[in-house]
Amino acid sequence: MRTLVEIVRQSISTLWAHKLRSFLTMFGIAWGVGSLLLLVGLGEGFRSGQERNMANLGKDIMFTFTGRIPGVEGSSLSGRTYHFTYADYVAVRDQAHKLRCISAVINREDIRAVSDYGSTAGQVFGVAPVYNEIRNVPVDVGRWMNDRDNADRRRVAVVGWELVKNIFPGRPAVGSTILLNGVQFEIIGILAKIGREGNNGSNSRIFMPIETMRGLFPLKGENQQDTISFLNYRPINRDLHLEAKDELHTIIARNHQFDPKSEDAFEDWDTIEGAQRVAKIFDAMDGFLGVVGFVTLGLGAIGIVNIMLISVSERTKEIGLRKALGATHRNILTQFFVEGAFLTLFSGGIGLVLVGGLMALLAMLPPFLEGFDTPRLVPSSAAGAILSLAVAGVIAGLYPARKAALLEPVEALRQE
Repeated sequence: MRTLVEIVRQSISTLWAHKLRSFLTMFGIAWGVGSLLLLVGLGEGFRSGQERNMANLGKDIMFTFTGRIPGVEGSSLSGRTYHFTYADYVAVRDQAHKLRCISAVINREDIRAVSDYGSTAGQVFGVAPVYNEIRNVPVDVGRWMNDRDNADRRRVAVVGWELVKNIFPGRPAVGSTILLNGVQFEIIGILAKIGREGNNGSNSRIFMPIETMRGLFPLKGENQQDTISFLNYRPINRDLHLEAKDELHTIIARNHQFDPKSEDAFEDWDTIEGAQRVAKIFDAMDGFLGVVGFVTLGLGAIGIVNIMLISVSERTKEIGLRKALGATHRNILTQFFVEGAFLTLFSGGIGLVLVGGLMALLAMLPPFLEGFDTPRLVPSSAAGAILSLAVAGVIAGLYPARKAALLEPVEALRQE
């Protein structure tokens, strides 16, 4: 142990004797480690920001809207629009086996909400009670609608946070009444703010039971008798999302008598498929950024190998003298190996501490871009950086150390 301490002391003295050279070499390694961690941390910031944005919508949610179907059976030259009906929703709800839950949605934007304190226009959604198991609609005060509300067609409403501010400014809303196109409704719940700065459509929506919506505010227009706007659903698990979508398509196509594989018949928004696609992009980004960081780290390690070879060349006479005085092959090998490894690990440790501190400071700040969280230290990348440092330290110390240890004392003393 005493010999090792003495070797470390000699190594520090040697590095201190060449301060500028040592600083530049250490800076290369610290920069390489910092670049690796920061680049991967930036990629993870993008990933977590996108995941958080999707969580504002809901977990594993899927949307299906109508498209166009052939105007003449078997013909692809002409098309006509069609509408989902409440019967389609009931058929899918009762017959589909790959769906965890599903809700029909009736959406109207021409209904005016009036209270004793103000009035506003907002989106009104008629939904099934299970809608809160599909979409993220956290109730802050009061409660969400239940099956009894829906079955009895109760005139109850759950109101978004932003809309409540407009029609009940500074006043309690739960238990109060509002008029929706002149029809009185009781407010039974208020949604908590959803999304950063409340930038989510649900904050300005009014939700009511779908049976109540069907009776009082059906969709307007010709050929829209008992139609719904779209379907929102979740598969049993995310691995079955494609099967769930195909099952829904098949049931609706059978009801309307067209081929379920018709490309234009449905417009789907599959957040699971989107999340998987984004995850692949971020995995590729992490891989690319990681390679860039490792290349930078490798260049720093090459710098240390170079500086240690120069050190061996400058200290050739010293090595010969030490060998002549009895220093063994192992003593010389150990000294130069420790110098290279110490220089590498100490430099990398500085880079790790500085970048870790920077990320900790950034984490205290609010996110400054939509869909982007502040960079964070990724344990796997930190472990990879430490492992790479260890390998770089061995390489940077071992090769120059072996070259120094193999010098013959007579030849070394002969050097000027």
